[in-house]
Amino acid sequence: MKLPASLLDTLHTIFGAHACSTDDAERLAYAYDNSRRHALPDAVVFVQEHAQIEKLVLACREHRVPIIARGRGTNTTGATVPVDGGIVVSFERMNRILRIDPDNRLAVVEPGVLNGDLQRALAPHGFFWPPDPTSSPWCSIGGNLACNSAGPRTVKYGSPRENTLGLRAVAGTGEGFRSGTYTSKGATGYDLTRLLIGSEGTLALITEATLKLTPKPSGLRTLRATYRDVSSAAHAVARIMAQPVTPCALEFIDDVALKLAHDHGGDSVPLAGAMLMIEVDGEPDTLASAVDAVSRAARGDGLEELRVAQSAEETQALWSARKALSPAQRTISPNKINEDVVVPVSRLPELVDGIRQLSKKHDVLIVTFGHAGNGNLHVNLLPRDDAERERAHACLADFFALVISLQGTLSGEHGIGLVKREFMSLALQPSTLSLMHGVKAAFDPDGILNPGKLLP
Repeated sequence: MKLPASLLDTLHTIFGAHACSTDDAERLAYAYDNSRRHALPDAVVFVQEHAQIEKLVLACREHRVPIIARGRGTNTTGATVPVDGGIVVSFERMNRILRIDPDNRLAVVEPGVLNGDLQRALAPHGFFWPPDPTSSPWCSIGGNLACNSAGPRTVKYGSPRENTLGLRAVAGTGEGFRSGTYTSKGATGYDLTRLLIGSEGTLALITEATLKLTPKPSGLRTLRATYRDVSSAAHAVARIMAQPVTPCALEFIDDVALKLAHDHGGDSVPLAGAMLMIEVDGEPDTLASAVDAVSRAARGDGLEELRVAQSAEETQALWSARKALSPAQRTISPNKINEDVVVPVSRLPELVDGIRQLSKKHDVLIVTFGHAGNGNLHVNLLPRDDAERERAHACLADFFALVISLQGTLSGEHGIGLVKREFMSLALQPSTLSLMHGVKAAFDPDGILNPGKLLP
């Protein structure tokens, strides 16, 4: 698509010469995300304030030009790839922490603030924002909200939907609006805040977020349990989540992943049928009893070893297997297919067993790990050549059908984007999808916000 000259003139008026680019190199840099899919935008703009977004949307609506909001491009589903061209709106320069209010347990931030930078700013106040994706040093709060990206702490503290009080945004009509409250309770009208979170920039562009903060616990204990097989570990997850002490992290790693990590990371990574990494937080005088309760639940048929870290150095050593996984997978397959599905915790044993069967059926290496306390597993298909890539894509349809049959859902934190869009009709009834299309039309009547994503 070639942008009309009048629209380009408007963009330069709104953003200035240094925040609006049609340069080929700049466009290429914003053509892809961590999904490895790419498509060139027609222009890139670097927003710095809410009013610019309102003017931009009005101008693009007049010319029916797509707008794609972008944080730092860490998304793995192609949600920020400009498949229909148009204008990529980068929020990286809109990165101010506007307010930290410990008395009311909230912070007000712009969408370009990095998750890790926010956590460092909150630490002196004794608070944190619970969502902690693996990419937290590089991902933005706006991106976290767009995909409801969470991380290990979700099992105890919830996702962005549970940790966001309100938003300021601009709809596809060009109208700015606010949703939510500055209070921890609110029952005034529809909950547009939770609706926008996870909508992947298809309903509105978020320009400000009021985040709910949590006091940072002063104590943390780390446990590592190895099991004879994946089924034993999966049953242990169900036992741990059925008792009153909720861990702040409960990570599952299967035997294939452990072998990869061991080959990459050395003898510090145990070889076992499966492994659980467990963390418990709280005040020091309560930690011992909490560790005991979780340890009792972790014990059972198939347990081989249960270790409790006694120092920060030992904690780091216990986490070595989890940290070695990503680089280990890259050595096998640069074309890794990374899916994050969720099933009820009680169905985890069936999911893990079904994945094993699909791996054999399609003759594709599959590595499974993730946030087992939520039933959220990262299932990584590792094709090594063209033939395996073809089989891997055939395997995906069977895999998603398995997840739905277990009353699960297609994504826990990566979102739908391009990659899972074709499978949405598996997960949702036609009547549900119809209502979603109606919501989309209300917010974005001309369909200019991130077209080609999320909804089939």
